[in-house]
Amino acid sequence: MLPTLRQMQYFVALAEHRSFGRAARACHVTQSTLSGAIRQFEACLGAELVDRSGKVLSLTEAGESVLVRAGAILRETEDMAAHARIAAAPLSGRLRLGVIPSIAPFLLPQALPALRAAQPQLRLVLREELTRVLLQDLRDGRLDVALIALPHDTGDFACEVIGVDPLFVAVPQGHPLGQGARVSLARLQREPLLLLEDGHCLREHVLMAFAGKAPRESEDIRASSMTTLVQMVDNGLGVTLVPRVAVEAGIARGTRLSIVPIEEAGAQRELAIVWRRRSAHGADARALAAALRGFVASGEEPAATCAVGKEPIETG
Repeated sequence: MLPTLRQMQYFVALAEHRSFGRAARACHVTQSTLSGAIRQFEACLGAELVDRSGKVLSLTEAGESVLVRAGAILRETEDMAAHARIAAAPLSGRLRLGVIPSIAPFLLPQALPALRAAQPQLRLVLREELTRVLLQDLRDGRLDVALIALPHDTGDFACEVIGVDPLFVAVPQGHPLGQGARVSLARLQREPLLLLEDGHCLREHVLMAFAGKAPRESEDIRASSMTTLVQMVDNGLGVTLVPRVAVEAGIARGTRLSIVPIEEAGAQRELAIVWRRRSAHGADARALAAALRGFVASGEEPAATCAVGKEPIETG
């Protein structure tokens, strides 16, 4: 007798929650139902998968091995069920989308209303996280697609670029670097550079823009969001680089910052949709990329007019 998909689902839930009670609640069944299914699963395989002897539930060596295979089988089964639906009508069901924090609050408010209007059948489930977390969730099947920024090691994921996102220098009001039409990154060498915390890909993209010649980073000041960064710059604590999507979304609204284009052509990142190559959501991913591409402006200048000097910046 072969194990069932339901037994595998219960076993994967148990491995995730490490508790029969919590796993049963997550699966919307009684604890006795889940426990019985796990016993049947073990009987089918002829191996004990769960170590029930300790105070804390754990998997046996056989259980750890089966967990990997069961997870893969469930993902393949979900993909098989989704293939037919998506092939007939992309963006017509549930789509779990992960987005990095340096894109989500700036691009999505513009794009999602139009996307929902064009695709009323789409049920979008959003998650905002760091790139490494999103890619792991893609691998594990917890996400269907992700919107990230390149360059980044995407491994064997499929990837489609939706646009280029140039970086701009943000400096306090009255700063000499805010007086010209453009600024070279070499002129920032004596300025305290404010960056996001480790783990944010925008931090790495900013450092890449300096091609190994980044100015001294402020050791005492780091932020977990771009909104905090621009507030720090507005208070004269240093300078930073911000992407165009944030400038156009009005991240500097309410400040008196100068936002200046950068002379170096390589000071930019690419926005891209990534997904598992064998995923049923490939058609969804490509359709989503096409829909979002129109919201990533072309050219080098931001769509908003960025005043410099004494007047507040006008954005959004």
